[in-house]
Amino acid sequence: MVRMQTTRSQQRHSTERSNILSASGRPKPIVSADYIVGLTDGEGCFYVLVKPPYNQKGGGLVQLSFFIKLREDDRELLEKVKNTFGCGSVYFQHETRRNHTQCYRYTVNSHRDIIGTVIPFFQHHLLQSVTKRRTFDIFCRIAELVQEGKHHDREGIMKIKFLKEQLNRRTR
Repeated sequence: MVRMQTTRSQQRHSTERSNILSASGRPKPIVSADYIVGLTDGEGCFYVLVKPPYNQKGGGLVQLSFFIKLREDDRELLEKVKNTFGCGSVYFQHETRRNHTQCYRYTVNSHRDIIGTVIPFFQHHLLQSVTKRRTFDIFCRIAELVQEGKHHDREGIMKIKFLKEQLNRRTR
C-alpha cells in the first residue's frame, strides 16, 4: 500500500508524457528533473570503486556508479527515474541489518551512461545540497581522468584514489 503523501508528491512531479515508449507503444511514466535532483540530494550516491588487476604500468580498473536506494514500496518511483534517464537498472537489494527495511536500488554503472547521461544531467540540473554538489564535482573529475585513460598508469590511479577519499565527506 502506498502512502497518500507519496502518491500526491509523485503525481505532482511525474508525467505520463515521454519520448520513451513501452513495448506496447505507450509512453513510459517519468519524473521531473527537479524531482530527481531532490531525490538524489537526499537518497542518491556517486561512488567510485578502484580495484586490481593493476597492469605493468600500475593501472587498475575503475568503476563509476550512481545510485538511488529507496524502501521496497517505492520501487515504482525508481522505475520512473530509470525511464527518465533511459539507462541503468532497478533491482532488489536484500537488507540484513536489524531495524532496516528491505529496499530497491536504481543503479547506473556503465561508463558510457555515466559520462553521456548522468553527468550532463546533473551539470544542467544542479544539486542543491553543498555536500552532494561537492561530491558530484569530485566524481566528475574522476570520470574525466578515466575518460582520458589516466587509470591505466600508477600516477593516474594514485590521483583517482586520492580524489575517491574525498567523496561523500561532509564539509566542515
